[in-house]
Amino acid sequence: MRVLLIGANGYLGRYVADRLLADPAVQLTALGRGDDADVRFDLATGSPGALTRFLDAVHPGVVVNCAGTTRGGARELTRHNTVAVATICESLRRSGCGARLVHLGCASEYGPSQPGSSTAEDAVPRPGGPYGVSKLAATELVLGSGLDAVVLRVFSPVGPGTPAGSPLGRLAEAMRRAMQSGDNELKLGGLGVQRDFVDVRDVARAVHAASLSAAQGVVNIGTGRAVRLREAAAVLARVAGFGGSLHELDSPPARLVIPAPASDGHPGGAPPTAYPYPDGCGTWQQADVRTARDRLGWRPRIALEESLADIWMEAACRI
Repeated sequence: MRVLLIGANGYLGRYVADRLLADPAVQLTALGRGDDADVRFDLATGSPGALTRFLDAVHPGVVVNCAGTTRGGARELTRHNTVAVATICESLRRSGCGARLVHLGCASEYGPSQPGSSTAEDAVPRPGGPYGVSKLAATELVLGSGLDAVVLRVFSPVGPGTPAGSPLGRLAEAMRRAMQSGDNELKLGGLGVQRDFVDVRDVARAVHAASLSAAQGVVNIGTGRAVRLREAAAVLARVAGFGGSLHELDSPPARLVIPAPASDGHPGGAPPTAYPYPDGCGTWQQADVRTARDRLGWRPRIALEESLADIWMEAACRI
């Protein structure tokens, strides 16, 4: 099976590439903006015609789209998350390859959820910010394309390589700085937020399963269990061997607060700094993952403690 992977150098794409390459039946071609891609192509500016010609030449059986961005203003988010997907869909419609499309969406498309509830695929999406809107628009393009396509709505991915801008990435960085400077007190805020954290390697397994399946529409990829960020911070402290104390600051529920670095890069006497969550999902989000189980034969395997231990191993390398 020939697979065209778009966005192979991103956080999710790297693990998807590793998973697909481990399958001896897969012939993988990577398309992206970087120099290390097999084929360089910018979906935000490239024409559907040019991509169509490439699809006709390579003739993939599956196209996996892991490309996109989580940062930037509405214009940048729209270009890289929505316009890019419009280019993919139009190119696949024009091409004679007949490839199946596996597109990675995200839980931000749903927006805030009722605390205690599990969000199923038939929930009405109400994204709480421009990122979620741009991703939802991309999903609607895929679903309305008439292609053989499935959208995997990934909840909160974690694990090795977790971006420093993510909640758990920031926690690990704050803890690393505290341990490096010998501080025995870490002040954190916004720890009441609860998210469904799913390991990035489990996400890659879901992409592989979706590539081989006949499932269409939207499929949630999560663990089915929301975890309070306060609990994750305690686990991270344990696996890191942080013997100090964690003090929770009073802060708005949708903000993560960590000490701002002093001029020397350490969290000296600088006041704490608040970082708003970019996902627009409020205080609670938990996936209903029955569709993934029933239609993909997929279940998460990696526990959050293992994911956090791997996040910490990378952070500790910088001490």
